[in-house]
Amino acid sequence: MCFLRLGYCVSSTVYLLYYQSNSQSLKLSHGFTTMNVSRSGYRVFCANSTSACTELAKSITERLGVELGKSVVFQEADAETRVDVRESVRGQDIFIIQTIPRDVNTAIMELLVMAYALKTSCAKNIIGVIPYFPYSKQCKMRKRGSIVCKLLASMLAKAGLTHIITMDLHQKEIQGFFNFPVDNLRASPFLLQYIQEEIPDYRNAIIVAKSPSAAKRAQSYAERLRLGLAVIHGEANHSESDMADGRQSPPLSRTTPGHTGLELPLMMAKEKPPITVVGDVGGRIAIIIDDIIDDVEDFVAAAEILKERGAYKIYIMATHGLLSAEAPRLIEESQIDEVVVTNTVPHEVQKLQCPKIKTVDVSMILAEAIRRIHNGESMAYLFRNITVDD
Repeated sequence: MCFLRLGYCVSSTVYLLYYQSNSQSLKLSHGFTTMNVSRSGYRVFCANSTSACTELAKSITERLGVELGKSVVFQEADAETRVDVRESVRGQDIFIIQTIPRDVNTAIMELLVMAYALKTSCAKNIIGVIPYFPYSKQCKMRKRGSIVCKLLASMLAKAGLTHIITMDLHQKEIQGFFNFPVDNLRASPFLLQYIQEEIPDYRNAIIVAKSPSAAKRAQSYAERLRLGLAVIHGEANHSESDMADGRQSPPLSRTTPGHTGLELPLMMAKEKPPITVVGDVGGRIAIIIDDIIDDVEDFVAAAEILKERGAYKIYIMATHGLLSAEAPRLIEESQIDEVVVTNTVPHEVQKLQCPKIKTVDVSMILAEAIRRIHNGESMAYLFRNITVDD
């Protein structure tokens, strides 16, 4: 009889725990109360306090229907970065949204410190939402330089990140630098939609590659819009000076007995060819496609040559609008009619300086990626009809 009563008590307690675990707070008998259990199971934090990052984070959280996580990120008097996470993250999926303002190194430290703070607070998974991945242009060896992008990937893994969501990496091969999953989303659907809806008479347009290296991306846009393709050749091939790095060093005059200095075939130095346009742009709207627009001198020169060849409107479409240095002024004074970029990088100040700069919001796809990753759903839906060249 005692065993029956004991079994009834145990089963009743288990049922009580199961029933009450579905509520927000788990309350036990005899006056004991446990901490609140989150229904969502994930949190979204903002890794810096700039208005652009906060605005993007709020737009994402509004689409997800969750509140932005409580944290404070600030610089102390000695310029050290300090992060204060002000709520429990134990056992949850944490998404850190980090945009990269002009002070890129501070932004990286904010991301590293916040990721490490969440790791030591026992977060289950830490996913970095980094729309523009910094140092992505330094992903190849240049003379005696280094592949800084690989270094940053190692630092992020060491800090505690377990996954990254980014957009339009400068080179697709950058994903191989990481030892955890990387979802490289594409902005092309949003830019294509802008072309179709905001550019009058876009059927009379021609897609232009600023250089032969950008031809694949431009070709993908041209095929989707059923438009022609033109390629500018000559202005992007900057010859490198090899005179000061030791490559011209002659063999030693005193050689080891039995060995003579090697006489390697002499390569001809690269010479910048004259600018040419492959394709007819006369009487057409020229749409230049690229992934990053930073130093705009090449774009300004391309716009001038396109105008000379008969194009009557010049548009530039790019995912990441870094727009450094004097870019807004140069765009405003150039033959370029409009520059369209996404909000992966903050550029509010540049827009105030140059009304030609327009912004396309990509928070929708970032929010959907967060939701799918947390729920363990397939990401294939976000890559419908997307090719490697996009």
